[in-house]
Amino acid sequence: MQSFKALSSVRRTLCIVSNYRSLSAQPSYTQGEDLRNQILVEGKANARAAILNRPSSLNALTTTMAGRLKKLYESWEDNPDIGFVIMKGSGRAFCAGGDMVTLCKLLNQGKVEECKEFFGTLYNFIYLLGTYFKPHVAILDGITMGGGAGVSIPGTFRVATDKTVFATPETQIGFHPDAGASYYLPRLPGYLGKF
Repeated sequence: MQSFKALSSVRRTLCIVSNYRSLSAQPSYTQGEDLRNQILVEGKANARAAILNRPSSLNALTTTMAGRLKKLYESWEDNPDIGFVIMKGSGRAFCAGGDMVTLCKLLNQGKVEECKEFFGTLYNFIYLLGTYFKPHVAILDGITMGGGAGVSIPGTFRVATDKTVFATPETQIGFHPDAGASYYLPRLPGYLGKF
């Protein structure tokens, strides 16, 4: 019963956020963002960079973004000319996690399968990243929360800057930390992750 109450609380919180965001002037994922530009690619002689490019949404991840990242990383892993891969975000965030506004809207419309598809696609990419053969560098410049940590920490190297703000806010609303957080949080130095 307590877990049902916690999930109801999470859903209520997400829907409040969703209603607030729909009143704002910022464009949302469902209002027709250019899906092709959500992940930008930079190429150097022996490296590739994936740039999360939804700055108005703090680079919150969508199903499309997770799917594109997985395809790009698979092709880069098979390319012998690429020595390492970089991931970074545009704007003031690396990645604020999953696009909870869109997920809440989907739940309200009864589109549970689309929500499952989002998590399945994201978790498959995180697994790929955790088993990636090539060095991966995540540049956590700015806000890095929830799923944003999930798409950065499993890689080989993480670079924090003086602008990095790291959080797993889902724990504050009674939700379990996902996207690999139950693995890396307890392993942080000085028992920091247990707080």
